[in-house]
Amino acid sequence: MSTHDSFQPLGDRSNGKAGRRDRSAKWLSDTHLQEKQELDSTPLKWVEDPSLELVVPGVRDLVCFSHLRWDFVYQRPQHLLGRGAQTRRVFFIEEPLASPDNSWWLDISRRECGVWVAVPHLPAGVSEQKAIALQQRLLDTLFAQAQIQAPILWYYTPMAVPFTHHLKASAIVYDCMDELSAFKGAHPDLQARESHLFKLADLVFTGGRSLYEAKQHQHPNIHAFPSSIDAAHFRQARNLIAEPSSQAAIPHPRLGFYGVVDERMDLDLLDGIARARPDWHLVIIGPAVKIDPETLPRHPNIHYLGSKSYQELPSYLASWDVALLPFARNESTRFISPTKTPEYLAAGKPVVSTSIRDVVRPYGEEGLVHIADTVPEFIDAIAAALEQKQADSEWLSRVDTFLSQTSWDRTWQAMNDLIEEAIATSNQRTNGGPHTAKSVRSGIKPSVSVSTNDNKLAS
Repeated sequence: MSTHDSFQPLGDRSNGKAGRRDRSAKWLSDTHLQEKQELDSTPLKWVEDPSLELVVPGVRDLVCFSHLRWDFVYQRPQHLLGRGAQTRRVFFIEEPLASPDNSWWLDISRRECGVWVAVPHLPAGVSEQKAIALQQRLLDTLFAQAQIQAPILWYYTPMAVPFTHHLKASAIVYDCMDELSAFKGAHPDLQARESHLFKLADLVFTGGRSLYEAKQHQHPNIHAFPSSIDAAHFRQARNLIAEPSSQAAIPHPRLGFYGVVDERMDLDLLDGIARARPDWHLVIIGPAVKIDPETLPRHPNIHYLGSKSYQELPSYLASWDVALLPFARNESTRFISPTKTPEYLAAGKPVVSTSIRDVVRPYGEEGLVHIADTVPEFIDAIAAALEQKQADSEWLSRVDTFLSQTSWDRTWQAMNDLIEEAIATSNQRTNGGPHTAKSVRSGIKPSVSVSTNDNKLAS
């Protein structure tokens, strides 16, 4: 598809994030308008030409609404939507940020994988009704100028329903990757919004088996897609020699974890391991979110290295002796399916985890991961894992056989096939016309959350 007539190229506006953004565009609103002007006049202006041609002509666009920031932690949305962008245009709409004044606009930039990331900016303290109206207007203008027609609407957050109910769609997908209502700081209306989203959706995917079992009776077309693996990427850890400088001086044995450090991590367990075995060194990679960093256990043998990119992870994993999943057992972890489980295994690392249901089944039951909960149990399991690393080639063979049965490529293909079936079914039912959420929107209480940082919710 050719670009819209109103696109006006104004040159490169690089912001220094080379490699993460290969094209960028910014839609700016007129500032200091009265409320009526904001809603009645055109709120967006193209600053750069994004050249939004279709990836494959005739293939529906996909528009995703997410509570996660694309550039925060590389996880399920990036794996799936990055693959989707190989054959269709994908737009990833984040939660709004607060603007420094009364202006409102939509920042849009393109990532290497082809996904367009859109970040709304709204005036701080804006009313819920007005925030919904502004987001609707931003989306409508984006749809008009990018010529997005009856796309696949893909939801990671039910909180997007109030400002998207009017959009026409060829299919509506809810990828329920977590039980968000159990997370710290969850919106009180989240469960009600999810109930409405279940009514809207043609398809529901879940991020794990336990979550599927909890949700399966809420929708007639629901499918479990547990965490998958880019095995080739993490298998690099088996052969890498060069060590990152930030980790090189840490003594062995090294026990490693990467991911978000939040209320899902068992900090008492980390503290107990560090105290009991001062000769073992714990390497923690990832940002601390929604918890006070001062509450993190501090010992000479715990090393917090901060965030690392997805591309860097194999180089850190390579010299770990054991990989850890020290999750707390609480409501926020009841349904999680940690993506890092198969990633650790693909790297060839023995894994010790607390008894998270989607880790116990299948990894624990298959004898691929050690399961322990208390400090003494975890210490014994780590000791066994250290011995395993030296001797158990049969275990590694079983790991490879197990992981060969899944991949993010296969997961995306299976999801895409189900989406195409849903589109075909919808076309037959409506004689080719797209459907909209309006028929089930009654009773939705308007609400919006304007974030002031990039770390609201993450896995």
